[in-house]
Amino acid sequence: MEKVKLYLKESYQELMEHVTWPTMAQLQESTVVVLVTSALLALVIFIMDVVCSLTFKNIYGVF
Repeated sequence: MEKVKLYLKESYQELMEHVTWPTMAQLQESTVVVLVTSALLALVIFIMDVVCSLTFKNIYGVF
């Protein structure tokens, strides 16, 4: 049980004293990057889906 207590104490100490937390501006910037990248990826997948659907429809008469 002492090992668990020591682990928890050291983990807490590490988080409070040694971790560099990002600023609010950095978090907002990262969020924008993630949202833009996700939107672009969704658009690319949508376009690929439409092209494939039209191709299969024209070639095989499916869908």
